[in-house]
Amino acid sequence: MMFNNDDLSSLRWDAVSGTVEIIDQTLLPHTLRWVHLDSLEAYCHAIRHMQVRGAPLIGITAAFGLAHALAVNPSDQNLIAASEALLSTRPTAVNLRWALEQIRAEVSSLLPWARAEAALNKAVELRAEDIANCSRIGEHGLSLLRELETDGKPLNVMTHCNAGWLATIQWGTALSPVYKAFAAGIPVHVWVSETRPRNQGMNLSAWELHRSGVPCTVVADNSCGQLMRQGLVDCVIVGSDRTAANGDVCNKIGTYLKALAARDNGIPFYVALPESTIDWDCASGAKIPIEERDALEVLSIAGVDASGQGLEVNLAAEGTSAVNPAFDVTPAELVSGLVTEYGFFAASPEGLSEMRALLPGA
Repeated sequence: MMFNNDDLSSLRWDAVSGTVEIIDQTLLPHTLRWVHLDSLEAYCHAIRHMQVRGAPLIGITAAFGLAHALAVNPSDQNLIAASEALLSTRPTAVNLRWALEQIRAEVSSLLPWARAEAALNKAVELRAEDIANCSRIGEHGLSLLRELETDGKPLNVMTHCNAGWLATIQWGTALSPVYKAFAAGIPVHVWVSETRPRNQGMNLSAWELHRSGVPCTVVADNSCGQLMRQGLVDCVIVGSDRTAANGDVCNKIGTYLKALAARDNGIPFYVALPESTIDWDCASGAKIPIEERDALEVLSIAGVDASGQGLEVNLAAEGTSAVNPAFDVTPAELVSGLVTEYGFFAASPEGLSEMRALLPGA
């Protein structure tokens, strides 16, 4: 299996027409629809309303969005306004801020007439870097998977939410080692937790794994601890929306519970992420803002009827209240290690310092 075509890419960039298309992930798994992003408002809508998801993909989308805005109006005022509009769309994923800072650093010192081209070139560069980084994450993660003893049985990997190629550009983060293992001929099976309330595991991870030919099974979120106790899980690999400088990991709500169950059952709990997801200025997970989403996401569920038409079904009695935190923080001591494009590091200040020394310009 090779990730070398747009069938396994979440954001298409056409250099000839100068257009950007994204998969509308709100329609998966029932409908695969590409959406052309042709305005700053369209980019903001795609991020805020979760047509694009996953910290790396959100960042790359924002980079192209800022480049588009500068093509319309390259003034200092619009550079600031467009950056702020994009930054306000999602508060937790640090890649969003990181990507916008990359573009702003590239163009701030340029004359306005030169900004649009420079911004677009940088966005295209960041897209290519994301593909290469995720591929390297997969190779480093594959080394860890090879070390797991399965007595000749398929390797059972548990994941949470979606950290595959739908969350990046290609390969993914947490699923990249899985794809690399599958390509290497290693028998692998993925336990995919549904990830209520938005069901990113069931709707996105299972969809892309099935599309790629990787065996997988969807399970209810609350069943994951029992699967670990039964000895049916060899390791857990998740992604990250923001990782603090001490190794605390902020990821989709429910990640913390999996980390607790993995620790109790002696199962490795890995976090796969690019360096851009590390917030070096954030001392600990306690400092990370947790996005609170609409209670209706908990109280209802979306699907399709027999004719394929979309519908939304209320799950609770009228007047029922709900809270809906989108993320939680897993303390560093529950993380077996961080799998990055630079290698494998301890989830600790010392481990992250070791990694930071490898960064360009360090």
